[in-house]
Amino acid sequence: MTYGYARCSTNETKQDIERQKRELKAMGAEEIYFEYESGTKIDRPELSKLLRHIEAGDTLVTTEISRVTRSTKQLCDIIDFAVKNHIRLVIGGFVVDCSIELDTMTMGMLKMMGVFAEMERDMTVDRIRSGIKNAKAKGTKLGRPAKTAADLPKSVLNNFELYKAGLVNKSGFARLCNVSKPTGHKYIALLTDK
Repeated sequence: MTYGYARCSTNETKQDIERQKRELKAMGAEEIYFEYESGTKIDRPELSKLLRHIEAGDTLVTTEISRVTRSTKQLCDIIDFAVKNHIRLVIGGFVVDCSIELDTMTMGMLKMMGVFAEMERDMTVDRIRSGIKNAKAKGTKLGRPAKTAADLPKSVLNNFELYKAGLVNKSGFARLCNVSKPTGHKYIALLTDK
């Protein structure tokens, strides 16, 4: 059986995982596990499920090493798992048959791919931090723009009248607005300050 694994760091509204799925199908994946999680996260539900289902003689395909992990240590753990369980790995165009003993060069190439994936992520984080620092130095306000009473839906304003009249408490107000308690409390604070 050939299993595919696809991953994006953020949810489907921000990143499209379909390209990876198409490529995995073209690589022969019969069943695809996918998730929206950071590649640095060790405990990923779908990857863990895949590793529990895959058996000796099966193949694990992924479009690139960074989709499986951004951690060299976790990559080494996955390679050890593949070797121990005789799993064939296909990473993009790089095919590693772990049903036989891996030679030193192949093992080295796999580990170097992991090092580069981890380094790429670290460089991205450094660029983001630098950009945030630069924006702050310029006086740019970061984060979401603050809401005003005019930004709130009419239903919130109507429910606030019930709260103001003492007909519902803060929790009831949040429930009526279909928001969390902290968000409901923010709405109350915003509407009380106007």
